[in-house]
Amino acid sequence: MGKIRIVTDSTADIPAELREKHGITMISLKVLFGEEVYSDAVDLTPEEFYARLKTSPVMPTTSQPSPADFVEVYESLLQEDPEGPILSFHLASVLSGTYQAATIAKSMLEEAGEHIHVIDSCSASYGHGMQVVLAAEMAEAGASVEDILAAVAKRKESCQIYFLVDTLDYLQKGGRIGKAAAMIGSLLNIKPILSLEPSGAVTSVDKARGSKKAMAKIVELLKNHFGNQAVGLIVAGTDDEVIRDELEARVKAELNVKEVSYTTVGTVIGTHTGPGTSAVFLYKV
Repeated sequence: MGKIRIVTDSTADIPAELREKHGITMISLKVLFGEEVYSDAVDLTPEEFYARLKTSPVMPTTSQPSPADFVEVYESLLQEDPEGPILSFHLASVLSGTYQAATIAKSMLEEAGEHIHVIDSCSASYGHGMQVVLAAEMAEAGASVEDILAAVAKRKESCQIYFLVDTLDYLQKGGRIGKAAAMIGSLLNIKPILSLEPSGAVTSVDKARGSKKAMAKIVELLKNHFGNQAVGLIVAGTDDEVIRDELEARVKAELNVKEVSYTTVGTVIGTHTGPGTSAVFLYKV
């Protein structure tokens, strides 16, 4: 068996330096401002995106890669090493057709496709990204495909994800909530606490009046789940470092955090959550 290669898409929100360090191949989704098309994490940085999002009269939209995009990447990797397995991790299939496009590409490659394993992360942002990085680290250490997939499944099962959005407007514009609910929520300064179901679908688990009460609720939810177990923490933000840093400090003060890393909520996920979003991803260590 050849070397295991890791493929993912840009919604994993893996920092560029980590992708380069582990040799992770990334396929970008697209972000569109009207007729202008950008490749996520390639020619539109999160900083540029969030600055534009606040002022643009046109709401951005997103689009997934095509099966042909995946075929091109898979063929390139298979030419380098025809026997090397490819583990291809993608945004939850309930949120995007990206996983389906990868699956179609695998079938188009016929016998060569037997070396490709397409995995539905059932997650988004770094809930997805942490699975990819873990797989890459294990592949570098010489683990088998079976051991990698088992470890990823275990990490996914232990992970708890909470998003705190600054405004309900982008959820409403994306069809996640109704216009009336968004208007009332904005008037009352309601901050919804979002999470992901096991399938990866976005769900509202609670809400609070104001950011501080919402952060306190997130910490309470995490304490109820993990107790004093040792956990790893990934902190993700957009353009509001104050909220992100306070959320991190509250989690570290109340839970048994053993390792911390950071990322930025990328342009595709940010299209649907908006600026001012912060998130925490916790998992057992």
